[in-house]
Amino acid sequence: MPRAVDDVAPLGAKEPSSSDFALLFCAYNERSSAEEKAENLRELVRRYPDLSVLVYDDGSSDGCGSIYRSVGENVQVVAGPGRTGKARGMKTLVGMTERPFLVFTDANVILDPDAIDRLRHIYRDPGVGGVCGHLIYEGTDGTATEEAGQQYWSLDERLKQLESMTGSVMGGDGSIFSVRRELYPTYPDTVQDDFTVTMSVVFSGRRLVYAEDVIARERLVSRSSEEYRRKVRIAARAYHTHLMMRDRVRKMSALDRWKYSSHKVLRWLGGGFAIGAIVAGLAAVAVISPIAAVICAALGIIALLLGPRIAPVFGTVREILLALMSTLHGLVLGAGGKTFATWNPPQSR
Repeated sequence: MPRAVDDVAPLGAKEPSSSDFALLFCAYNERSSAEEKAENLRELVRRYPDLSVLVYDDGSSDGCGSIYRSVGENVQVVAGPGRTGKARGMKTLVGMTERPFLVFTDANVILDPDAIDRLRHIYRDPGVGGVCGHLIYEGTDGTATEEAGQQYWSLDERLKQLESMTGSVMGGDGSIFSVRRELYPTYPDTVQDDFTVTMSVVFSGRRLVYAEDVIARERLVSRSSEEYRRKVRIAARAYHTHLMMRDRVRKMSALDRWKYSSHKVLRWLGGGFAIGAIVAGLAAVAVISPIAAVICAALGIIALLLGPRIAPVFGTVREILLALMSTLHGLVLGAGGKTFATWNPPQSR
């Protein structure tokens, strides 16, 4: 697999030190993953003694904040006034540090120990304004929901790699990304903070690159209902994010506009395309035989409901369709003015 980031920095470029980096994440009732996260933080601060870690505790009631505090003086936990949401929390943390390089992650994500060294190497290039890391999803239960999530994410990572090789990635994922602090934007609490912050790099004229060796690991959601709710929330916020950014998107280069439309907009509308294809297919069959169309529709419903018990592939297909429908559901809610500022961590990770 070719690298998306050049190994050779510009002549005379200076590599930042680990004291230039701050690691930030928000947490809400993350006790199930807090011990593992705290151990990961200990490993990171042992390797980078001058790394600053900032945590926003968004009104947790399970005491996870005290587990992060136990790591030591490198970790500063800020208790929010109640449920305010991730966007507000991240903005609060950024306002507490002047370090020039910000690394964002999630409370349930584990970073590889060499992640900061990899980022230091990349930031030798002054043209790089941000970095999207490589997230490895790890399943535990082997469910169809995990299988569909893994397949989708593999495709998304491949698209990021290709985008990076042709200039910039069209937005990053909150599990692992980094930006120069000078490029951190202002934004409302109703949008996707990760997408908004990473796209600000592209709007600034700097490169947002994908780095496959800046690695993070996260467990997949194994329950279909939890994954559906998660995608609805993300899609509703994505709608408001796009509205906020659309004027700046129009000013991007033709190549970047094409990448943005093909990777983001078409994906958001995938549920509509799926419904249209199903309706068109049944209509075509009905022209030949209305009875055959009814039979095809009935068989399709049975395959989605009962098929997973017969063959795993039916379960995967169902989860893919649910993913498309949940995104469409979220967009409809967003278009109706609904958004989600807070979140609840999935229990099936």
